Amino acid sequence: MTVALWLLAIQGVIGAFDTIYFHEWRAKLPARGREAAPELKLHALRDFLYAVIFASLPWIAWQGFWVWVFVAVLLAEIVLTMADFIVEIKVRKAIGDVYAGERVTHAAMGILYGAMTANLIPVLWEWSSRPTALAAAVPPVPEALRWSLSIMAAGVFLSGLRDLYAAFGLPSGNWPWRVEPSPSVGGVP
Repeated sequence: MTVALWLLAIQGVIGAFDTIYFHEWRAKLPARGREAAPELKLHALRDFLYAVIFASLPWIAWQGFWVWVFVAVLLAEIVLTMADFIVEIKVRKAIGDVYAGERVTHAAMGILYGAMTANLIPVLWEWSSRPTALAAAVPPVPEALRWSLSIMAAGVFLSGLRDLYAAFGLPSGNWPWRVEPSPSVGGVP
């Protein structure tokens, strides 16, 4: 569990960078309105799943039947990530595509997620043999790591709310970015 939590923390740091730098600063996705709504909705759903993962793993053992609920969360995140790869192509066409550095960041996060999941398998296997419960469990990791993951859970949850708010075009959902029309692609308006 220790390695899985450290990998998850690294994933959280890279994910925060990806969101702040590429999604917010460079692509300004919240300011793209309906054009970016499909991508923003996927991001929001993934953010809510990540909030569950970040908030629970440092504190809770998903025992018995609950292991399968947690496995469903992990698998749903993978499915949504694959869907996001497809949706990004259409949404980002107006700005030329996903940025090269963003693709590298996404690849690194995919590798980290796979490594984190692989390190969780023995833990999940052991939890599955216990009586069904969401039991308090504090893994042997630094307290600062547990609290950092909890803060990341709150951050990714708020990011999901922000993306969902912007996706539905609610007032000031584009803040702090100005809403600008998409540039023409290939000289065609």
